[in-house]
Amino acid sequence: MPLLVLHNLSKRYDLTPAVKDVSVEVERGEFFGLLGPSGCGKTTTLRMIAGLEKPDSGLINFEGRDITSLVPEARGFGMVFQNYALFPHLNVFENVAFGLRARHKPKSEIAERVALALDLVQLPGYEKRNVGELSGGQQQRIAIARAIAIEPALLLFDEPLSNLDVTLREETRGELRELVGRLGLTAVYVTHDQEEAFALCDRISVMSTGSILQTGSPRELYVHPAQVSVARFLGRNNLIRAMRLSAMKSELGEFKTLAGGHILRLPVRTAELPPLNQPCVLAIRPEQVLISKEKVEGENAFAATVQEIQFAGATSRLRLDANGLIIEAFVIGLAPGVVGDSCTVTLPPERIVLLKE
Repeated sequence: MPLLVLHNLSKRYDLTPAVKDVSVEVERGEFFGLLGPSGCGKTTTLRMIAGLEKPDSGLINFEGRDITSLVPEARGFGMVFQNYALFPHLNVFENVAFGLRARHKPKSEIAERVALALDLVQLPGYEKRNVGELSGGQQQRIAIARAIAIEPALLLFDEPLSNLDVTLREETRGELRELVGRLGLTAVYVTHDQEEAFALCDRISVMSTGSILQTGSPRELYVHPAQVSVARFLGRNNLIRAMRLSAMKSELGEFKTLAGGHILRLPVRTAELPPLNQPCVLAIRPEQVLISKEKVEGENAFAATVQEIQFAGATSRLRLDANGLIIEAFVIGLAPGVVGDSCTVTLPPERIVLLKE
């Protein structure tokens, strides 16, 4: 049985829908992500899980019981906010101890749990420090220590790393993932950062305009996006508009690109096939595009001209023009050739994905 279940959760602010019929299942011990752009409803969803917002409709079940109307303090969840929400007039000890005092824990237990929480976030001995004296990274760790000190049944994160610089963010997310796993906690993590979500989460729900577009592992979402909006949001993608030509050919569907008039063949299931002569969208990642300076004969191979090269150290990005069809490609190291060179582009059939609009 899933630890946390959201069933058709909806929330409006005045006449504006913030969350629309969101259904999610989170397994015990899972690090689960809600990923999407600003304003997509992910933080509102998290706040409803925490009890800080009341849904207009739908149910929240935790460990098999309905907690939809339960007040936040009765849920036993820990939450780490984007701005840390530390109390500036309290020292580190009192900030970490705040939730424990609210639960009327004895002084000896409070002291023991605070010390343990600070040790876990690698800030032992910081009890008497003023939070205003701490760096942003240290304040973020104190916020995490406060959340885990109460031994939460569920840990909720609302973009906790977004205020840190890039280097510290990368370092801290690794520590955070290791800490949550070591403590055996279940976490729901809200972020707009795809790289962060991929690095931290076991599974992710991609959200847009209040709804969930697709849920899956980072690899599933990256390799097999279900629709155009997911493919656009998750990294760079070549989105190729095409027309289906025939039912099947040797287990491959046949499509003609609207730009360039190239014939592309790819494996598709019959149930996924769009109607004949109807526009559809095919996708392939830039790193999966093959480039050769020689003429190549084969499936999905066609001539192109190098239109632009961007050198980025370990990789190079190429913009290729294939008779009006623009293809972006990534290669390791230096690009083969220079702007204006002719080449052959190959789109491997097994790497092309047929998307829903």
